[in-house]
Amino acid sequence: MRNPLMLAVCTAALAVSGCTKIEDDGSNSGDVENTAYPEQVFWGDTHLHTDNSIDAFGFGNRLDAEAALRFARGEEVTATKGDKATLSRPLDFLVIADHSDAMGATKAIMEAPRIALLTNDFLLRWHDMMNESDEGALQVTSELIDRAAKGTLPDSLTDPEQTRERTADLWKKHGETIDRYNEPGKFTAFMGFEYTPMPDGDNLHRVVMFRDGPKDMGDTVPFPALVSQDPEKLWGYMAAYEEKTGGKVLAIPHNSNVSNGRMFAMQKFDGSPIDAAYAKIRALREPIVEVTQIKGDSESHPFLSPNDEFADYGVAGWDKCNLSCTKDMAPESYAGSYTREALKRGLELTLALGANPFKFGVIGSTDSHTSLATADENNFYGKHSGNEANNKNRALDPQNLGTRKGRFGWHYLSSGYAAVWATSNTREAIFDAMMRREVYATTGPRMQVRFFGGFDFTAEDTADIVKTGYAKGVPMGGDLNGGDGAAPKFLISAMMDPESASLDRIQVVKGWVNANGQSQETIYNVSWSDADTRKLGTDGKLAPVPNSVDLTKGTWDNATGASELMTFWQDPDFDAAQNAFYYVRVLEIPTPTWPVYDALKFNLTLPDEVIKIQQERAYSSPIWYTPAA
Repeated sequence: MRNPLMLAVCTAALAVSGCTKIEDDGSNSGDVENTAYPEQVFWGDTHLHTDNSIDAFGFGNRLDAEAALRFARGEEVTATKGDKATLSRPLDFLVIADHSDAMGATKAIMEAPRIALLTNDFLLRWHDMMNESDEGALQVTSELIDRAAKGTLPDSLTDPEQTRERTADLWKKHGETIDRYNEPGKFTAFMGFEYTPMPDGDNLHRVVMFRDGPKDMGDTVPFPALVSQDPEKLWGYMAAYEEKTGGKVLAIPHNSNVSNGRMFAMQKFDGSPIDAAYAKIRALREPIVEVTQIKGDSESHPFLSPNDEFADYGVAGWDKCNLSCTKDMAPESYAGSYTREALKRGLELTLALGANPFKFGVIGSTDSHTSLATADENNFYGKHSGNEANNKNRALDPQNLGTRKGRFGWHYLSSGYAAVWATSNTREAIFDAMMRREVYATTGPRMQVRFFGGFDFTAEDTADIVKTGYAKGVPMGGDLNGGDGAAPKFLISAMMDPESASLDRIQVVKGWVNANGQSQETIYNVSWSDADTRKLGTDGKLAPVPNSVDLTKGTWDNATGASELMTFWQDPDFDAAQNAFYYVRVLEIPTPTWPVYDALKFNLTLPDEVIKIQQERAYSSPIWYTPAA
C-alpha cells in the first residue's frame, strides 16, 4: 500500500519537474553511418548534477535536466543565480548523473504541502528550514549528507519499497527528457546516475552509465548506496541488468584522491584479499576512471612521484583529508588514491593473480552541481550554485565539504572533459569506445591527442599517423602482447585547442614491474616546443617553457609553445620480460586560473597562496605491454 506521506512528496517532485510531451524518442541510431575507424573525437561530460540531486538542490540549484541538456547542446540558459550562461562550443554528449540516494528528496521536501508532512518531525523540520532561508537549505543538505554517510536517514527516505516507488517515478520522467534531447549524429544524451558510497567519509563514488535508451531499460531504477556501500553489490546490479534486458552498462569511479586510499586498495571492501575473480569483474565493470574534475586531480602526487615536476597539479586542498574531512589522510594512504599508482598496482596483481583489476582508461568530467557542464577557466560556474560566476567572494569562501582543513573555493578546479574517439556520435559508438578504453581526459581545453602502439611502426609513419596507427598497431586503451623481443614503438600527436593555449610538451609515462616484483615509473619528454633552443638535460629533464602570463590582464602569448606536436618514439629502456604500461601526458604552456579572472572582474586582491598560473593538460588512456608466454 502506498504511504500517503511519500505519495505527497513524490507528487510534489513530479510537479516541479514539469510534464513535456514526448515528440521523438531519439533512440534510433540506425540512420547514422559509422566510420571505418574512429576519425573524430567527441567531447562530453559524464558527471553532471541537476536539481534532482539532494545536495545540488539543497545548495541552491534550481535548473532541471532539460536546462542541463540545452546548455550542453550550446543554448543559452539562465543560471540559478541569474547570469546568462552559455558554452563557447557545444558538447557532443552528456551523462546526467544525479545521486541515486534520496533522488529528488530535497526538492520534494521543500515543494511538498506542509500539511502532508505534519506526522513526520524530520521532514517537517527540514521543510520549514528549506523554505525559510538559503542558509536553512544548506543546513538541511549538510544534515542529509551526514546522515546518509552514517546510515541514519529517517525511514521514510530509506525504506526500500518507498524509495523505489519515488525513484521510479522520477527516473521515468527523466528518461523521457533524455530521449527527447538525444539526437543521433548530432548530440548524444545518456541515461545514468551516481552511486555514492562514503564509508566513514571516504569517497568510493561511481557514475553508472547505460548504453541503452530508456525504452529498452525495462523497470530498472538506480542502485542506491543505502542498499549497500560495497562496490561488488553495484557490479551485481549491473550484471543483473544486462542479463535481464540484454543491454550494457559501465561504472566510472571518481575522486579517488579523497578516498583515503580505499578506491584502489589491495583488498576488497570487506578487507579480504583481492582474488582473480574480483579482478576480472572489476576490470569488466569499470573500464574507465574519471581522473580529473572540480574536486581535484587524481593522476599522481609529489609524495608518490618525487621526480615528476608536474605531479602537483590539482593536489592543493584535497590531499589533507577525505571527502567529508572527517579523517586526515596520511601520505601512506596516497598509493590507493591516485591513478598512476593504481596502474602500477595493477601490474603487480597481474603477476600474482593472472588478472588486473586496475586496467582502466581515463576521462575527465566536471562533477558540477549547477546543471552547467562548463570547464573553461574564463567561464567557470563553480561546484554548486553558491559558487556561481556572480559571487565575487567565491574563490576565498570556505567550500562546502569541510572547512576544518582549510579548503576554500580556489581549491576547486575548472576541470574537466571526457574525450572519446568513436565511429559516430551515438550512444552505441561512444559507449563502445569507452569499453575499449579509446578515451582520454583533459582538464578543460579541447586538445586533440592520438596515441598508437605497435611493433612495426617507423618514423615515416607519422606522415599518416591515424591510418597507419590502426593498420599496424593499437590505439590508446589497447594491448601489446609478446612481439619478437624488440621494444614497442609509438606514434603520438597532439594538436592545441584553438580557443586555448599552445602546447609545451608531450611526455610518456611508463610503469613497469622489475625483477623483484616491485613496480617502478619513469617519465620521458618525447616532443616539445622550441626544440632548437630547449634541450634535454643529462637527467632527461627539459627546461621550463617560458611563462608569458600577464596577471593584470588575464592573458598569455601563444607565440610561446607549439600549435601541434608529433613524434615517433621507442622505449629506450625496454625489457621484454617486464610487464609495462605507457600513457601520454600533454601539457599546455602556462595560463591563468579562474580566480585570476574573478579578481580582474571584481577588482579583488588574491592572497599569495591562491594558485594563479597553471599548465593545463591531457592524459591518454594507457597501452599495456605483456611479455610473451
